Amino acid sequence: MSLAARQRELVARHLLAHPEEIPIYLKERRWEQLAALVEFAAKDAPLGLVHTDPALYRLLRQQIAEFRIRGWSCLSLEVLQQLASHSGAGREPRGQAGASCRI
Repeated sequence: MSLAARQRELVARHLLAHPEEIPIYLKERRWEQLAALVEFAAKDAPLGLVHTDPALYRLLRQQIAEFRIRGWSCLSLEVLQQLASHSGAGREPRGQAGASCRI
């Protein structure tokens, strides 16, 4: 199942607001949702919000900073995307699932 762009943004914003759920997503192997989070955080808060919704922009910047401070920026977008693409086939790429924070 592939997430639409809006769904990806909503999942990422939810996980930024609730970072305590990130380990649960890892345990449940919800690779596509985690990839959405890592991609959103890597792009930072949308600059268009500076003028349209400055409070939301500041909140997202704060949440992304906390995401990075907690060490979750070590998650690899490429590995998560690979895991997501293989999870539909019912298998994981060899050597990737147990990698320490290279997921």
